[in-house]
Amino acid sequence: MKLVNYLLRDGIHYGAVKNGKVVDLKTRFPYPDFVSFIAARGERQAEKLLEDEDGDYDYDRLCLLPVVPNPGKILCIGLNYESHRIEGGHAKTEHPIVFARWPESQTGHRTAIKRAVKVSTQLDFEAELLVVMARRTPRYTKRGDALKYVFGYSCYNEACHRDWQAHTRTLTSGKNFESTGASGPWLVTADEIPDPQALKFQMRLNGKVMQSDHTSQMIWPVNVVIEYITCWLPLNPGDLIVMGTPGGVGFKRTPPVFMQPGDIAEVEFEKIGTLTNRIEDE
Repeated sequence: MKLVNYLLRDGIHYGAVKNGKVVDLKTRFPYPDFVSFIAARGERQAEKLLEDEDGDYDYDRLCLLPVVPNPGKILCIGLNYESHRIEGGHAKTEHPIVFARWPESQTGHRTAIKRAVKVSTQLDFEAELLVVMARRTPRYTKRGDALKYVFGYSCYNEACHRDWQAHTRTLTSGKNFESTGASGPWLVTADEIPDPQALKFQMRLNGKVMQSDHTSQMIWPVNVVIEYITCWLPLNPGDLIVMGTPGGVGFKRTPPVFMQPGDIAEVEFEKIGTLTNRIEDE
């Protein structure tokens, strides 16, 4: 099942994509938002509903939002591909590098990734797999059980302002500019992707391939990351994990390549689809 959040005149709605149409689920179920829908395992009810529904809106005409507009947590994994670790000249680490994003830093498919031109022109791209949690994932979850707690997957462009990223050792400021973390084109439920470590993916800038890799190359796979995080913090429905980017990022190229206004950035994952964003100045 493919699920989206979108903006209508009366506020945020969520729905399921079917044959180019979107069946509005918010008006059919008692769950006030998408995180509530996830927590209630609403996709099970939606499967039956979709058998008889043709759709309420054209997908191509909707103003799409991040695949989870109101996550409780956004946890990002740094240096999770050897190619990216090597290009950056970083030492190997024993454990995953985890840093945080906030919901205000997100944007959706077909919307603009914004360059904060008043303070930076070093807007870089990062193609990443997005993991969405399905239910409360308790402390000390073992890697063998971890994928049972995943609701679904999406594409993510974790665009960042590189010079601001270097302001502190935590990366926080450069990774949290408003309207930089894009997700989409929809959220694919986990039943359609039984193995998240078996996906080819690319990042293209104006049609040119900048990154091309495979999720099998992650240093810390999805289940290992969930095991690690839950050693110190439980995960909840709708929480996001952004799984890291491979080599080929713009600031390590010669000369560096940063995204410019008018550029079209695409992140495509096998079995998910293509996330597309135009770059604009604030």
